[in-house]
Amino acid sequence: MKIAILFDGASAFAETPDQEIISTVDAVAVSLTAEGNSIVRIPVHPDARWIDRLRRARPDFVFNLCESIDGVAALEPAVISVVELLGLPYSGSSSWTTSLCLRKHVVNAALERSGLPIPKFAVVRRGSAIPSVGFPAICKPAAEDASIGVEQRSVVRTSRELTERVSSMLERWDEVIVQKYVEGREVNVGIVGDAVLPIAEIDFGRMPKGMWRIVTYRSKWEDGSDEDVGSAPRCPARLPATIANQLRKIAVTAWRIVGGSGYGRVDLRIDERGRPWILEVNANPDFAPTAGLACQVLPCAFYRLPLLHLTCVPAPTPDFHHAFSTGARAKLLTKHRPGGEKRSRRAARFVSDSVGFAPFRGAGCSKLSRFRMTHHLCPIND
Repeated sequence: MKIAILFDGASAFAETPDQEIISTVDAVAVSLTAEGNSIVRIPVHPDARWIDRLRRARPDFVFNLCESIDGVAALEPAVISVVELLGLPYSGSSSWTTSLCLRKHVVNAALERSGLPIPKFAVVRRGSAIPSVGFPAICKPAAEDASIGVEQRSVVRTSRELTERVSSMLERWDEVIVQKYVEGREVNVGIVGDAVLPIAEIDFGRMPKGMWRIVTYRSKWEDGSDEDVGSAPRCPARLPATIANQLRKIAVTAWRIVGGSGYGRVDLRIDERGRPWILEVNANPDFAPTAGLACQVLPCAFYRLPLLHLTCVPAPTPDFHHAFSTGARAKLLTKHRPGGEKRSRRAARFVSDSVGFAPFRGAGCSKLSRFRMTHHLCPIND
């Protein structure tokens, strides 16, 4: 297959290149090439010329690694929307799901309304009153990812600290989410295709005394810093079976509510009474070989399956979810790709062989079923 890899070219090729993006693209390209695919790399820039390049490339599939444009996370859904408009099959979640998950207060409201455990929260805008959610509280940008805007001083104990922190943040961001801070253990539930990965935990054991046990921007992006060393991921987490099962069920329910597909991660806290609380639902989380999702994949040797079998899902369309047969899927893809009948059939055969979309049942799913029995993966419908 011919596969186009999309990524944030504005950041990757900036004056100070984002080496994390470059290394991730390289790793994915190597893996896909080893599986017999031809690769075209398409860097995404604000000038939108990448759209013409994508159309001219006429790929059978798009592997989407673009989490932002020039570092602006709010533009991530727009990239996926273009791929959807072109009718190309792609990896990861839809533009709708990604947009929802980027707005923390919006997704929190949806999950809370569905009966899932969400710490008390409120959103603050310029000129609005600062709400009370209890103390300690944590303040975050309402529409950022990658822990941008999260620092040790994000956690506040008093009304004065809250007012100062929110006021400072509103100078940079339009909306700030204020949420009750949950003291306790932090865990990550990864989902790939139709399987739930082994649960990972953030080990705060080496966090310097006096610091809040949270994952900050420095924790994620400043290698070797005290907050990085003090928030090391550990997988699998040592959890009682009852709590682990509860975490998996909550995570899968949240993933379904947001319409997640392909791969994702749900971050939770377990309070001192053993109660789980959802912190975030991450659609298309960091795919780097050293990122949290990879940490969860390695213990179960899940990486032995082909990369495409693990992460891919076709571009959703209004009638796509009702076209489950390979023939119907080929016809549907062709409808969105004039003159692309041959490529569409190939894409449909691949998609039906993938594990990224629950209704598909093909060789890929058989591989995953055998693999799950051997390596104790949990089916998403368990």
